[in-house]
Amino acid sequence: MASSSGITSPGSSSSLQQNSSTDERKRKRMQSNRESARRSRMRKQKHLDDLMVQVTNLRTTNNQVLNNINITTQQFVKIELENSVLRAQMAELNSRFQSLNEIINALNCSNNNQNLGVLGCDYGGEGVFSIIPEPFTSDGFVMDPWNSTDYANQPIMASAHTFQY
Repeated sequence: MASSSGITSPGSSSSLQQNSSTDERKRKRMQSNRESARRSRMRKQKHLDDLMVQVTNLRTTNNQVLNNINITTQQFVKIELENSVLRAQMAELNSRFQSLNEIINALNCSNNNQNLGVLGCDYGGEGVFSIIPEPFTSDGFVMDPWNSTDYANQPIMASAHTFQY
């Protein structure tokens, strides 16, 4: 058996072999643990590096998405402005169309009741057209709105600055 002084007794050669094999197992286990710890650190570092690459990729993707959102928002605002102008133009055209229909209805009624002096026709529920005097129904006095060259080519203009939101 080994003592603290390093002196062994004569019948302890088997005990020395056991101690040396135990020491050898301890040394191998320690070496194996060191290798395992080294591999663990390497896996951890690789995982950390992979996460850093993923963070960089996600930040890049996030910036691209934000840029796309900004561009889409700008396009939306532009289209909303155009829609407002188009709605105003549509309202103006509808008003003109209604006025023209009333004029046509009044002319038709006046042609039907030309010399009768009777109350005129109902034009779109807006009321009753009053008595049409003779000079207004003569062909020379009433302007034909469809054949007028003065107003045929007038553009309808509306701008975004005209309307309040």
